[in-house]
Amino acid sequence: MVVVDLPFPEGQREISRSVDCAARVLKETKCHAVKLEGGAEQAERIETLVTAGIPVMAHVGLRPQNIHVDGGYRVHREIDSLVTDALAAEKAGAFAVLVECVTVDAGKAITDAVAVPTIGIGAGPHTTGQVLVTNDLIGLTQGYTPKFVRKIADASSLIRDAATTYRDAVDDRSFPGASESF
Repeated sequence: MVVVDLPFPEGQREISRSVDCAARVLKETKCHAVKLEGGAEQAERIETLVTAGIPVMAHVGLRPQNIHVDGGYRVHREIDSLVTDALAAEKAGAFAVLVECVTVDAGKAITDAVAVPTIGIGAGPHTTGQVLVTNDLIGLTQGYTPKFVRKIADASSLIRDAATTYRDAVDDRSFPGASESF
């Protein structure tokens, strides 16, 4: 299943515009659903999208598109309000809830409260499923790395080494050689 983020700021504009944008995203990308950041405050938008035949995954906790409004990158610990958001999204028709950067207890409380699947990203081990951004997984992310990221490979070193080798081959004129020439 492929789920595409509803592009910023389409999830914050008029609801009819969100429907138009989400329909376009589904048609042009051939994805199966859109992800919309928010819970209770987005319930009407979620319901309208679902009524229009657009499957919606809600997103609670840390919401990257709302980072400046929500007080920056931080762990969300407000269990009651997080559960309220997830329940509102489920009631509005969301088929799943992405739960990002919350305490283990909050991740468990949300999963226990809703009947739809929960997908955790920095939400502890109690969600229905887990997601890890590919760039984080393979070590392409540079600078600050959130605590919940597990780097499985170091592709950045591999890419850096390949680029350096290529640059050196161009500099010393060994590339292109006879085998790369016509």
